[in-house]
Amino acid sequence: MSFLVVTLLAACQQAPSLTAREKGALGGGALGAGLGAIVGNQVGDSGAGIAIGAATGAIAGGLLGNAQEQQGQRSWEVEERQRRNEAELLRQRRELEDLRRRDGDYDRRYDRQEYDRRGYDDRRY
Repeated sequence: MSFLVVTLLAACQQAPSLTAREKGALGGGALGAGLGAIVGNQVGDSGAGIAIGAATGAIAGGLLGNAQEQQGQRSWEVEERQRRNEAELLRQRRELEDLRRRDGDYDRRYDRQEYDRRGYDDRRY
């Protein structure tokens, strides 16, 4: 029995086409079946223990796998937003440099020290 559980767990980890939810359900079911067999053997009904353990393990594993998938999706979305923001910032910096080069005298009133003293929001130009 333990060989079967170990084999199922190893297969879950090696299957690249399975989602985290599916891997969790399979792994949880295998672990649950193994633990259910042990508990069932102690109370005198291995078959019922295996069935109950497998079902409980599959549900718990599926829920955990689903949570992992959702967390991964949220992480990807945050990284993608950050990548887009960085690309936009770079585009704006290039555009600003192009304007500065094209209009060599782009703003004579701009004085870096005065700008730093007053701060970004104080615009007295």
